[in-house]
Amino acid sequence: MAEYRIDASPESVHWGYFDAGIPPLLTVDSGDTVTISTVSGGPEAMPKAPFVIPRALSDIHAVHKPKLPGHICTGPVAVRGAKAGQVLEVRIKDIQLHYDWGFTYSAPQKGALPDDFDEIHFMTIPLDSERMTGKLPWGLELPLRPFFGVMAVAPPASWGSVNTLPPRRNGGNLDNKELVAGTILYLPIHTDGALFSVGDGHGVQGDGEVCVTAIETGLIGTFELHLRESMSLIWPMAETPTHVMTMAFDPDLDDCVVIALRSMIDLIVERTGITKAEAYALCSLGADLRITQVVNGNKGVHVMLDKSLLQKAQR
Repeated sequence: MAEYRIDASPESVHWGYFDAGIPPLLTVDSGDTVTISTVSGGPEAMPKAPFVIPRALSDIHAVHKPKLPGHICTGPVAVRGAKAGQVLEVRIKDIQLHYDWGFTYSAPQKGALPDDFDEIHFMTIPLDSERMTGKLPWGLELPLRPFFGVMAVAPPASWGSVNTLPPRRNGGNLDNKELVAGTILYLPIHTDGALFSVGDGHGVQGDGEVCVTAIETGLIGTFELHLRESMSLIWPMAETPTHVMTMAFDPDLDDCVVIALRSMIDLIVERTGITKAEAYALCSLGADLRITQVVNGNKGVHVMLDKSLLQKAQR
């Protein structure tokens, strides 16, 4: 299979939006591998020396303004033969730091506690790529677990341009901390070619992302893209080496729970042959229902189930 690389640049990014009309940077075959570098942060987030600002980020700031509020995304990449209604399997092979710094901020009327803080709070966080730690201003060193907050295919053409902030059925700003190297993301395809884009690098994040940001940084990811012609999905789902995971996004967390739980029940029934009532019981006994994030307009929930429980449940 072929291998490609796309680096973030003024010519290879779209800032703040997804749109089925964005032309692909390249077209790959199913099974090909693409390494993609990303950048994050507007001019206001740029640190001073001794931190290094990638030339690509400065060049993007000089040329681009966000079309809609949102993230700087690199892409899209088309997959030859992909059709609406199919599924794109994204195997996340590797994730590396692109910066020696990241940033975190909170602000009035943002985050999970919009009325509790009256001033903007901003932190530049040094990142150590050898020790894989980020050092907070009071001296605490957090182990890094990098992942991409945004991974998406293009939305349906009828949506036009949509901002990247709320996660949707095409993926986008998932902010799911489980999607590290070694995991697989499945995205329902809405337009021919699939048109995969990525951005919003995170050094580390807790479930909830409560202040509105993770450690925001640039990352370099390697993705193996596979077209699943016979698979059908309404919402994104994922697999870690040990767990299957269903996801849902909605302004109402209760609705997220219902959608993600129903999807997990359907998955269990399909893979094991047990009844829906038995699968419901298995979810209550063995699945973990987690809040992905509560700060992106559409909130997120993911349900995780150990794969070994699927094997043991088979008849």
